[in-house]
Amino acid sequence: MDVASFLRQSSVLVVAGKGGVGKTTVTAALARAAAQAGLSVLVVDLEGKAGVPTAFGHDTALEYDEVVLVDETGTTRSADRPAGRMAGTAAGEPIPPGTVRARRITPDDALLEYLADHGMRRISKRLVSSGALDVVSTAIPGIRDILVLGKVKQIERSQVADLVLVDAPATGHAMTFLSSAKGLLDAARSGPVRAQAADVVELLSDPARCQVVLVTLPEEMPVNEVVEAAYQLEDRIGVALGPVVVNACLADRPALRTDPSAAAAEVGATLTTGQAAALDAAARFSLHRQAFQQEQLDRLADELPLPQLRLPDLVSGSIGPFELDILTTALSHGIEHLPDVPGVPSGPGLR
Repeated sequence: MDVASFLRQSSVLVVAGKGGVGKTTVTAALARAAAQAGLSVLVVDLEGKAGVPTAFGHDTALEYDEVVLVDETGTTRSADRPAGRMAGTAAGEPIPPGTVRARRITPDDALLEYLADHGMRRISKRLVSSGALDVVSTAIPGIRDILVLGKVKQIERSQVADLVLVDAPATGHAMTFLSSAKGLLDAARSGPVRAQAADVVELLSDPARCQVVLVTLPEEMPVNEVVEAAYQLEDRIGVALGPVVVNACLADRPALRTDPSAAAAEVGATLTTGQAAALDAAARFSLHRQAFQQEQLDRLADELPLPQLRLPDLVSGSIGPFELDILTTALSHGIEHLPDVPGVPSGPGLR
């Protein structure tokens, strides 16, 4: 499947997964792949983390105002600003093709903007600073999530970008985050809260507007959690599911099956008994890890009938532009090998 066509299937992609599986890194790789395919991208961060900017070579956490991570030439920084500095830009203006912008959205930010848009700019900051949002959120469970999702919906409707990527909270919170609109829709009979909830439910339930991409590791507990999350997303929310991204997959290394002494002899070297034993033990350990990962990948395919996009395990402990390029290449390669059919398996297909 063509990368641009795949990433144009939905206006919003929500990237979710268990904490520690690399969903923020996957968000950055999806953004980079989309930009390389000529799409305009807006990344929405909900927690103020620095993971996405760091992957693009910047060292500052995201704020409410949009910043440019990749300009229209596809480079990670412009010549007129130092490395690590992000260029600000006006929110709401159309994003050029091949450009990635990013911003953070919190409930307080969304409430300030909502009140300002409704003629209450002068009192909006006072309401937030006084803790009014905490009082409201206690009285109306889910209102914080609705404020954020409502802002995402507004961004999607404005069509400022071909693709809006939402780096969602960890799976447990993500379930509450995505299901809050339906809960409020059932609880509120009328008024602006119900109207906002209805708009959010409409966004989440339309595959042409929104899909969820789940991220996991090829390990037992993350696989268990991603399978459970997929069915909960179908049953509770009815949101469409894209392919599952499996992060940190070990590469198959056939050379590990070669006897170390024989391999050394082929290049004219001789190993001591201790060296050969140590290399053999290391090879057997790596092969065991590969076999275990393959077992989890097979189990994931059996229990969750969604395509898999597999990303390689990287030696580096941090993700910067170099590592991001490797992951983006692998992600794009995986997308290109998906079945060239309209849409991807989602919701009802799981059962």
